[in-house]
Amino acid sequence: MAALFGWKTAGMTFRELHAGQFVMPNAWDAGSAVLLAAAGFPAIATTSAGIAFSMAKGDHTLPDGAPAVSRDEMFERIGEITAAVDVPVNGDLEDGYGAEPSRVAETIRLAVEAGLAGGNIEDYDGRELYDVSLAVERIVAAREAAGPGFVLTARTDGQLLGTPVALAESIERANRYRTAGADCLYVPGVNSLDTIRTLVEEIDGPLNVVMGLGTSTLTVADLQSVGVTRISLGGSIARAALGFIRRGAEELATHGTITFAADQIPQADLNHLFARSSKGEH
Repeated sequence: MAALFGWKTAGMTFRELHAGQFVMPNAWDAGSAVLLAAAGFPAIATTSAGIAFSMAKGDHTLPDGAPAVSRDEMFERIGEITAAVDVPVNGDLEDGYGAEPSRVAETIRLAVEAGLAGGNIEDYDGRELYDVSLAVERIVAAREAAGPGFVLTARTDGQLLGTPVALAESIERANRYRTAGADCLYVPGVNSLDTIRTLVEEIDGPLNVVMGLGTSTLTVADLQSVGVTRISLGGSIARAALGFIRRGAEELATHGTITFAADQIPQADLNHLFARSSKGEH
């Protein structure tokens, strides 16, 4: 599979990747994970949004955000993703599925057991930011549970609030989480290159920036030029895939044509890729 599909093995652990710069797109199932890994990315991540949009509970589908998808359901899907590829996988672990530090620690232990190389813990419970002292305790507990190999990312969501907190508060939180043991820091909701440069300069640790939120036109080259370590895409690829389905359905229903089919991957290529995607078979 390596020659046919351009699989590039980084030859580095997930932790070592954070000493440089890399792009880490987000998968929502085993198939999307295999396609992203085959494109040559040295690591991939999961997306809670993409996973939620592809699941159902009873007679209804699910929106993004805990507790729509339970921790058990999320880890079942994460396990399928980690089993499908042999590049490091970083998990979207929401807020750790509970406020208490002990609950966050339990989630991290499950993440390690599921084969994740790293994971994000948010400081937002779906309604408001956790008190900063509790948020720090949660990162301390996560670090103790993670062990030395697991890359712990602390995500602070103040810039995503309806009324964003001051940037200085997000920076202070990120630095406190770094001191508490986080390996990588993540401040989603910032789309200005100058502001991202400020985050890089003032946060004492590797910074993850998500591309694809809002109307930002920033590129990988833009972000790496100001020192961003890790670039993820959140649910952008999953949403784009759903957008393709909706456009194709509208074309078929309105015009009776299937020009969208020109973009499909040939059946033989997919069969070959998925038949050989197990760990150790590339």
